[in-house]
Amino acid sequence: MSTSTKPFSPTPFKPPFWLTNPHLQSILPKFFAPKAPTYRRVVEKDSLDESDIAYDFYDAHPVDASKNGALEQTPLIVLFHGMEGSSDSHYARALAYQMHAQGWHFVVAHFRSCGGIPANGRVFYNAGDTDEVHHALQNLKQQYANIYAVGVSLGGNALAKYMGEYGDEALCQGATVISAPVDMSSAALSMHSFLSHRIYTPYLLNPIIKKALANDITQEEIDSIKAVNRISDFDDIFTAPRHGYRSNNHYYQASSALPYLIKVTKPLLLISAKDDPFIGFTATPNDVSDSVTILDTEHGGHIGYLRYRSDKDQAKNNTNVKSSKFDINWIPETVSAYFNWIGVESRKK
Repeated sequence: MSTSTKPFSPTPFKPPFWLTNPHLQSILPKFFAPKAPTYRRVVEKDSLDESDIAYDFYDAHPVDASKNGALEQTPLIVLFHGMEGSSDSHYARALAYQMHAQGWHFVVAHFRSCGGIPANGRVFYNAGDTDEVHHALQNLKQQYANIYAVGVSLGGNALAKYMGEYGDEALCQGATVISAPVDMSSAALSMHSFLSHRIYTPYLLNPIIKKALANDITQEEIDSIKAVNRISDFDDIFTAPRHGYRSNNHYYQASSALPYLIKVTKPLLLISAKDDPFIGFTATPNDVSDSVTILDTEHGGHIGYLRYRSDKDQAKNNTNVKSSKFDINWIPETVSAYFNWIGVESRKK
């Protein structure tokens, strides 16, 4: 699995005590994200040939499409974003720059209705839609020989499920999954807690409802959706029936990655924080195959991992340029370190 005989041991995530609150870790990172790079957008059809899907590339170097059919050899890192995420999400921006610094290509493969392109078909965002993940990778495989993937939150659940479901047939050679609710039923219960419901539900639910109402839906669906105040209720009324599930419980059970992790045959890193307010139950060593590495941190919140660098730390790193003392680079650095560990060579200039 790895080119090294040593276990994967990245730099530990150790925020100062006053930055360990999981809600601060989950909310603040978007305020410290770098400016989005200039992406190159390509639009393709989804796996059902219904909706347009945006692929936003940040190329390590110009990609020549006229090489007599030869595939691009520089590694491509594909990001599958979380609910209501996009190439503009804080983690996407940070990952884009880190992967670019490694000399690798980077692309965000958007899910339906995301990235500023509305969904045109009946189906929307489905956290267990491995067919859509495979379709995106098939599109990219037509041009890139070496593909690795990163999945975040619900996009991470979809990617982890894909890695187990497809096994040796998975089109990416390795993957990293961050803050993924691999047991969606317990994640839904976590979202019902007082703080999570008050703090996060409006932020996540309102954009989804707005998109659903803008689509071609019945008056009965409109009335039901307008009365929703929990994500699980929305999933029961809209997500589940739209995607062929009997109920939200059936959707969560069928879409969760956890039962598939024992079948993973290619390198997969699972990163999650023990204080994540979203994700519920996480995988244990008995739940996964030997190809899976579990990295549980004490702190970090949900897709947080916000660091604080004191003047002493900056001096230690020979940082003479004045910059923010906060950064969200622990995840990107850990992702690139894992890919290095499994044998992906950096191509820094």
